[in-house]
This record gives sequence, C-alpha cells and structure tokens, in this order.
Amino acid sequence: MAATYEKQRFWILVAIVSISGFSQGMLLPLIAVIFEQDGVATTLNGLNATGLYIGTLLISPFIEKPLRKFGYKPTIIVGGALVFISLATFPLWKNIMFWFFLRLLIGIGDHALHFATQTWLTASTPQHKLGRSMAIYGLSFSVGFALGPFFVPLIKISQALPFVVSSVLCLLAWSLVFFLANEHPEALKGDTKQASSMTRYKLVFRYAWVAFLPPFIYGFLESSLNAIFPVYALRKGFEVSMVSFVLAAFSIGTIALQLPLGMLGDRIGRRKVILGGLLSGAVIFATCSFVEHSQWGVVMFFALAGMCVGTMFSLGITYMTDLTPKELLPNGNLLCGIFFSLGSLSGPFLGGGYLQLVDSMSFLLFIAAMLAAIFIIIFYFGRKLPLTQERTKQC
Repeated sequence: MAATYEKQRFWILVAIVSISGFSQGMLLPLIAVIFEQDGVATTLNGLNATGLYIGTLLISPFIEKPLRKFGYKPTIIVGGALVFISLATFPLWKNIMFWFFLRLLIGIGDHALHFATQTWLTASTPQHKLGRSMAIYGLSFSVGFALGPFFVPLIKISQALPFVVSSVLCLLAWSLVFFLANEHPEALKGDTKQASSMTRYKLVFRYAWVAFLPPFIYGFLESSLNAIFPVYALRKGFEVSMVSFVLAAFSIGTIALQLPLGMLGDRIGRRKVILGGLLSGAVIFATCSFVEHSQWGVVMFFALAGMCVGTMFSLGITYMTDLTPKELLPNGNLLCGIFFSLGSLSGPFLGGGYLQLVDSMSFLLFIAAMLAAIFIIIFYFGRKLPLTQERTKQC
C-alpha cells in the first residue's frame, strides 16, 4: 500500500511540474509575439521577460521557513494558485507594467512550487533511484516547456485564449495535490538546529558548491540560446523558420537523453556524467562554429549538444543531494534554484555584450568557452571535499 502511494505521489508531482513547464514555455514566446505585434521596443520586450527570474530571486530568501513550518503540500498549493490565477488575469488588462507584475507573481509561484516538489522528491527517493527520478522530473518539465510554444498560434482565434487554456491546465494539475498527504522536511539536528538560516546556507555551500554550477550553466544556456542566438543566427543569414528548427533540435536532444543520463549517474556517479556532458558540449559547440554556413549542420550539432548538456539541471540537483546532509536539502534545493536563475539572468546580458563587442569570433565559441570553464572548475574542485568525507565517516 505504501509503495502504491509513493508511486502516486511521484507521478502527481511530475504532472504538476510538466504543466508548470508548459505554462512557462508558452508564456515567453506568447508575450514576445504580442508585444512585437503591438510595436513594443525589443529591449523593453526583453526586460519584461526578466520578471519571471526576478520573482524567483525575490522569494528565495523567504521560502525555506514556510516550507519547514507548513510542509510540502501547502507550499505547492500556494505556489500553484499564484501561477494559475496570474495566468487567468493577463487578459483583463494589457499593460506592460501590469504584465511585468504578473510575470513577477508567476516567478514567485513557480519557484515555490518547484522548490517544494524538488525537495519532496530528493528527500523521499532512495539514493540509488534518485538519478532516475530527478531525470523524469526534469524530462517532464522539458516536455511541457517544449509543447508550450505550439499553443501560441491560438492568439489567431483570440488573444486571451492561450492564457485561459494554460490557466485551466494549471488548475487541473494543481488540484491533484489535494490527493496527497502533507509531509515536512527532515528536522534539523545538532548544530544545524541552532544555526541561523544564513549559517545553514553557508554550510550547504561548503558541502556542495560545485553542484550549483551545473544548474547555473543550464540556466545560462537556456536563456542565451533562446534570447541571443536567434539574433546572431539572423545576422548570419538564417531563415526565421530555421532558427526555430535549431532551438527545437536542442530541446529534442535534451529530452532524448534526460532519463538515460540520470540513470547512468546512479550507476557511475553524477560528477563523472556532468564532466562528460560539459566537455562533450564544449567540443560540439566549438566544432559547430566551423559549420555555421550549413544551417542543417547547425541543427544536427545543436541536437547533439542538447543530448550532452540538457540534463545539467537535474544532474546538479542529484549531485547536490549526494553531498548534502538530508536535513539541509531544502537549503540545497533553494540554492540550486537561485544559481539557475542567476545563470538565466546572466545569459542574455553576457551573450548580448559578447555580440556587441566581438565581431570576429563565433558566438558559439563563447558558449563553448563557458562550458569549458565550468568543466575545469568541477574537474579540479569537484572531488569529495574533506567536509563531506568527515560527514560520511560520522554516518
């Protein structure tokens, strides 16, 4: 009976995350298209999109205590409610600042929802199955995110329709959480019980700082490839339709190997898989810079790159879980989300700066260099830290 409930809980959490991915995947291009049709400046359009990530960062310092006090279920309920109510509110008033505020609320709700589901899964899943479970978690979000843009054409029927559809889907997925019993994170023990929140974050950072780099680089890749690469590709003479094919190829590659790489991490260790993915991704992007004259060649290389680096977020979470005491998992999951958001915010900024300042070198070489830099850091500093070895002996 317990095993059946655990499976039910797992798939309900996965369903909630997939619909959340769908709403995000639809919202980004949908609002960009609406603003473009209304003649809103490109810079203002891009700045408006940062509302989602700013909301994530704003709520991050305040989300741990409510999770520990009230448990996973109430946190998911509040987060999910913020998301579907905000989505349903978009059609009421088309105003740039109002829509920025709604995106801010969605960022807050999404982060609460993801933080609670990630922590619940990492705390309740056996270590030997964690890679597989988090890979399915990441896969569900990726599939939802990839399907989202296909609903953008609904604006031809009515501009409000995509918002209504995504809101209803979020409401249906959100309602499933009421079938679950509430649980709480593992209670703090020993020194961590007396420590302040800031001290606990510092402790987690000492245990697992290298594990926050894969979520950071994934956020950087996701935002820079979606926001900056299209500009670079159009300057290189790509057709608009081909830019869509290239980005879709990366997403398909991500989906294709998400689960196998997660399971491989269970067998041989997350660090090895992360290092292999980062090095392969750097080589693929660097090689792709030499075949930019072939648009279909770029599509193929982006698919290969997605296979290698598309699972960095879920692998980073499982790597963090390997290095962090169980009672500090809420703090570790929160830091993973913060580093992902920092990567997402820095991607367009650094990528845009590179395009503006460097004309002679391919944008893809910049991406390759970022992957190589993270590879070098994890390779040299990612071995088991002395602090982690002490913890293992004590256990």
